[in-house]
Amino acid sequence: MEKVFIKNRHDQKIAVMIEKPDKPVGLAFVMHGLGGFKEQPHVRGFIQSFLDNNYIVISFDTTNTFGESGGDYGDATVTNYYEDLEEVINWGKDQEWYQEPFILCGHSLGGICTALYAENYPDKVKALAPISTVVSGKLSLQAYQPGEMEDWEKTGWRTTVGYSSGIVKKLKWSHVRDRLKYDLLKKADKLTMPTLIIVGELDESCPVKHQEILFNAIPAVRKELHIIKGAPHTWREEKHLVDSYNIINAWLKSLT
Repeated sequence: MEKVFIKNRHDQKIAVMIEKPDKPVGLAFVMHGLGGFKEQPHVRGFIQSFLDNNYIVISFDTTNTFGESGGDYGDATVTNYYEDLEEVINWGKDQEWYQEPFILCGHSLGGICTALYAENYPDKVKALAPISTVVSGKLSLQAYQPGEMEDWEKTGWRTTVGYSSGIVKKLKWSHVRDRLKYDLLKKADKLTMPTLIIVGELDESCPVKHQEILFNAIPAVRKELHIIKGAPHTWREEKHLVDSYNIINAWLKSLT
């Protein structure tokens, strides 16, 4: 395991983790969601499934989150997360372990970013795993409670508390304006590579019905949709972590 710090186009540092198996067969980039970081249990579960199938895995903390990179969570947007994904991949092109096509895997906001990349550069992506993914800005706003969006726009901020960390998270209204620019359905016809969608049965922010819309729009011949019984948007219970590991593990084996 190796950790390096690179700079993005805004001269902010990005913490990048490189993990290599003994006999690598491919390359994967794994991305966390909004306010997440590369060491979260579910993200580590994704990473481990790739490592156990002999993929080199590159994970990173985007800027504007709670990991080791620069920026401030209040400024987080789909745009800045996506740009950081591009930065990491572009940096990777100069490394000895880089190869194309590679696999992309992302959770939630990381899911839409990895899928957007696959739509923009389909020839570079061997396979795609958007997990609990945001499908579009418009659809994702339907998940908020009545009055929540109005309060967010009026005050300019949305305040939440981290489930396990207890960290108070304050996100600007500009995040919403930015998110509304994005919609995976517009270029879903580009997603012809093997695609794995996983979602928790009880996911409220990126619910099953949104994943089904995306699944039906994807033309890939090899596509799978798995629903983890009893799981929320971000799974923390051991049984849900094991379920997601097993699903990804079986999918990766099917690719070879």
